[in-house]
This record gives sequence, C-alpha cells and structure tokens, in this order.
Amino acid sequence: MERLNIVSISFHTAGKIFDFDSLDFKLIPGDKVIVETERGRALGTVISKPREIAPDKAPPKLKSILRIAAENDLQMAQSNSLREQEALQFCKQRVKQRNMEMKLVRAEYLFDGSKIIFYFTADGRVDFRELVRDLAQHFRTRIEMRQIGVRDEAKQVGGLGICGRELCCSSHLREFVPVSVKMAKAQGLALNPTKISGQCGRLLCCLAYEYETYNEMKKTLPKCGKKLQIESGGVEVISRDILAQKVTLRQQNGDRCQMHISDLKKEISNVEKGATESLPKNDEQNKKKAPERADRTKHRPGRSQQQPNKQKSNEKVAIEPVQQSSNENSDQEKKNKRRRRRPRRRSNRQTKPPENKT
Repeated sequence: MERLNIVSISFHTAGKIFDFDSLDFKLIPGDKVIVETERGRALGTVISKPREIAPDKAPPKLKSILRIAAENDLQMAQSNSLREQEALQFCKQRVKQRNMEMKLVRAEYLFDGSKIIFYFTADGRVDFRELVRDLAQHFRTRIEMRQIGVRDEAKQVGGLGICGRELCCSSHLREFVPVSVKMAKAQGLALNPTKISGQCGRLLCCLAYEYETYNEMKKTLPKCGKKLQIESGGVEVISRDILAQKVTLRQQNGDRCQMHISDLKKEISNVEKGATESLPKNDEQNKKKAPERADRTKHRPGRSQQQPNKQKSNEKVAIEPVQQSSNENSDQEKKNKRRRRRPRRRSNRQTKPPENKT
C-alpha cells in the first residue's frame, strides 16, 4: 500500500494549520504554494516538512497541492493586498452613509479575485442586505460579510501588548484557549481589569501559559494561615512566594522571617524526631520503676497479705448494710405514698371567737 506524504500549510500569520497532500513536491518550511480549498484557490505557506502516513489515517476530504508559487503568483497576491485596502475604505463609507451599527475590521480578496470577504464586529445581528447590493454593483464580484468576535479582531488588526511585545494572537497563537479569573488568582496577580486584560478587552491569553506550573509548585508549599512547629517555636504561614519556593512565617512574639521550603521541612522533621525520641525514654523509666516497686512489696509480706483480707472484710460489711438499707427505704417509700393525701385548702374567713354564755 502506497503511503501519503502530508504537509501542513497556513494561509495567514498565526492562522490555523491545514493538511494537504504534497504529492511528489519537495518542500521545506517557508515555501509558498498554491492549493485548492473549498473557497477556491489560495496562496499558502508551508509550516512543516512532509511526513508519511497510512491512507486509512489520512484526514477526510484531503486535497492536494497544485503547484509551487511562481513570481506572477506572488505579484498577484501583492496586488490583492492593495485592492483590499481600497475595498475596505469604500465599504466604510457606505456603512457610514447608512448609519449601520457595525465596525469593519478587514477586507480579504481570494487569490483568484472571485470573492471579497468583509470581516466586521457588532453587538447584535445586523441587516446588511442593501449594503451587499451596493458592494456587488461596485466591485462586480461576489461579496461575503462575516461577523467575528473581539478576540478575532485583535488577531487580525495586531498591535502591542502591555508587555511591550507583539500580541500573542497575531504573532504565534493559532487557537484561543479559555481564560478565567481563577488563573490570575493562582498566580497571585492583582485582580485589576486594566492590568489583566488585553487589547480586545478580554483576559490576557498569557495567563494560561504558566497556570499548570503554578498549580504544581503550590503543592509543595503550606497554605496561608497554617500553624507549624519549628525549632524556634510555633509559627504561622502568612504569605508564599511560589516561584522562589519560599514562605513568610510569623512567630509568636510577632517577628517575621522568610524561609525556603527545604529548610522549613528540615526543621519540622527535626522537631518531630525530637518528640518521638522523648517518648521511649519515659517508657523505659516506667519499666525500671515497676520491678523496684515489686521488690519493695516482697520485703513487706505482712502488709501485702493483710491488705487483701481487709478489703474482703470491708467489702462484706459494705455490701450487707447497703442491701438492707435499700430494702427498708423501698418499704418506707411505699408506706409514705399510701399515707399521702391532698392538703385541705384553708379558708380565708376569720373564725369568730366563741361567745360567753351566761
């Protein structure tokens, strides 16, 4: 079975990568080639060297390279880029005349000039049917209006980030990764929207680069607020430096000190060893004292023999009166219950004194 030679091609800087059949062309990264796509012919750039794969592992609807780009092909691409600027300016004028709530970003000519694609951003849906008619009458070709997001806008426009370098999305980032505020918290960044947001108004894409590394390094450090016991005494963790692998400790007297995690673990282990070593010594001392007490009791047989007899006699004396008293008390309680009667209510009337009979 003949194996296929697959090559990766991109049509824009930091754009998506597509696989094509290289046939018998000898290609190296950076070569310009003409390929057939679903939208028509296009000029692409080779990203990687050709590689062999089995036909059953090839992607579906695999298309092949037509030819290596010649000088006239490169000149046509340059002329298309000039025409794109003119088309964008004309479209902006029409949008302004019609008071349409949309922002044009870029115009793109296909390689053969059979279609113009206008990229725009808008808050909601826009009715651009009349605009398309005006553009089609002016350019005499097919028109496509494509709505994109703010991140795609920054990718196509480009610019400089707060770090002073070219935007990641327009230089090397080919696909957008979901970014959340949780990533900024894990890296200890200030949750200020102006500092953690990019040109597009969304969270910085670079927050996801070191997120996994921070999570792995945080596992070796104790959490803030945890109380530890070291050689100098009890301390509490108040802050952490994840990249330097250091923690700031607050002692009981209020003093603060910074310590590397390796030194902290050594001190904690030394304290634990000291605590475990002190326990066996106490056990040995108790074991030594036990035979000494036994020897003392042997030398005093009179007391050792008399004590159990006294206990037995005391136990008999103590048990018998308790049993008798319990029986007597129970009988007495029964009698008292029988004799109990409700007290008569005394009347508030005052009794007259008896009269003297004469």
